[in-house]
Amino acid sequence: MTDDPFERGKSERLPSRDVTEGADRAPHRAMFRAMGFDDEDLASPMVGVANPAADITPCNVHLDDVAASAIEGIDEAGGMPIEFGTITISDAISMGTEGMKASLISREVIADSVELVAFGERMDALVTVAGCDKNLPGMMMAAIRTDLPSVFLYGGSIMPGEHDGRDVTIVQVFEGVGAYGTGEMDADELDELERNACPGAGSCGGMFTANTMAAISEALGLAPLGSASPPAEDHERYAVARRAGELALECVESDRRPSEILSRESFENAIALQTAIGGSTNGVLHLLALAREADVDLEIDDFDEISRRTPKIADLQPGGARVMNDLHEVGGVPVVIRRLLEADRFHADARTVTGRTIAEELRVLEDEHGLPADEDIDADFLYPVTGPKEPEGAIKILSGNLAPDGAVLKATGEDLFHHEGPARIFEHEEDAMAYVQEGEISSGDVIVIRNEGPRGGPGMREMLGVTAAVVGAGHEDDVALITDGRFSGATRGPMIGHVAPEAFVGGPIALLEDGDEITVDVPERRLEVGLSEDELDARREAWEAPEPAYAGGVLAKYCRDFGPADDGAVTNPGLKRE
Repeated sequence: MTDDPFERGKSERLPSRDVTEGADRAPHRAMFRAMGFDDEDLASPMVGVANPAADITPCNVHLDDVAASAIEGIDEAGGMPIEFGTITISDAISMGTEGMKASLISREVIADSVELVAFGERMDALVTVAGCDKNLPGMMMAAIRTDLPSVFLYGGSIMPGEHDGRDVTIVQVFEGVGAYGTGEMDADELDELERNACPGAGSCGGMFTANTMAAISEALGLAPLGSASPPAEDHERYAVARRAGELALECVESDRRPSEILSRESFENAIALQTAIGGSTNGVLHLLALAREADVDLEIDDFDEISRRTPKIADLQPGGARVMNDLHEVGGVPVVIRRLLEADRFHADARTVTGRTIAEELRVLEDEHGLPADEDIDADFLYPVTGPKEPEGAIKILSGNLAPDGAVLKATGEDLFHHEGPARIFEHEEDAMAYVQEGEISSGDVIVIRNEGPRGGPGMREMLGVTAAVVGAGHEDDVALITDGRFSGATRGPMIGHVAPEAFVGGPIALLEDGDEITVDVPERRLEVGLSEDELDARREAWEAPEPAYAGGVLAKYCRDFGPADDGAVTNPGLKRE
């Protein structure tokens, strides 16, 4: 404090001086005082706590408590915590409905809204809290855009449910719908499964999108190592939250910003981790978007290159049987990072939010926080790099005359998958779902769902309902599905998404007809239709661009603004490639 009653004595580099310093800011301070802030608060760094708590989804229902722990950490470290809210969409509840088109749009709205509040209210730092899938990239995008000292805070995952003596998650319920449709599961069992799959708060428990992005936040350096895996309702989750608040003040004091943390190396680390743990295909879309925000050169082909040299060493749902809590019990994400680092598959000197490198952070965890030595870890779902579950990572980028700009597959089974079959064309997800549920699906089919891309949907719907129904109907290995839309992180089987260019802009997927022979060749990374270039050109000449699906409102806006999937489906025009 200074002798001048209107000066708080803050560093000149703190944006909050704009609303707390000087006689002309008396009205501004009066507004703060109305909310209970005092002179000590006004002299402290202003730390925004962006909190998407909501009763819409179990992923977010507990986030007020998580944010409260972060606020305590900020307050005790000498900061001025200011909590504000933003939206969320429950992917699991909107799945299979028209409402799922809102999911990817919510990523953009979250990023925009947090950016606006931080900018408009002159925040000095951020703790960005996240629960459901699109919260995580949206919050990280906001931190990168504002480039304020920031700490990312995940809300944690749900504990597994129990059914018939085994652990289950929401994916078993979706697959149960397919099994019920074929008569392999009766109504009573499906009802019992529904009632027991989700026992409390937290994000879906497998290595689905939320847990994938939480793990990635550690690899990027935007969250402390070890912060992703504590369950949502565990006391460790609240210790992580309190530490995030304290760390935000350390970042302010050191002027440590996302632009000083993120690099090409940190994104390569994130991809290596994603592929090693069998993470969601959505991680491809979101990492591309984060790289655009950070002005880091990253292309979709980089995912395949890194996946080819990074073995899959964690066998988690949906490909395996274990969930995030199982990984937490043996040390969490850091044990996977350590194995990759020791095998020279990870950049040791990439920076983190603590100011230390990845390698230095691992040593701190080992020396001060009890991270178990690798030889002491007995886990049947973790493999050494020299004897992996699969020799390559789970993410595969396919291309060919059906996907000139790429398509994305997560291998949850046989890496050598090769499939040739006739196309069964559906203009929307609902039509394909009806086809599967009515028992029309046949071995060898290639289900094609188009007009579900970033602009065509709009919103690039996830289609766990369809993919789970296909698997539940007994066709995990003999039916392929391709789409310009997306899949849930819980999807398994030969499901290829993000086909680019999308149908709405005249990509080759728009030109397909029923019966066209399609080849999916994972070893060769090919996705092709058995048509000559002359035939494709003739069909393109006859093709007519569809009208946008919505004439007004938010969906019409994002139909206009979304970029292509191979560029992260970003909406910030300054970040789109020429």
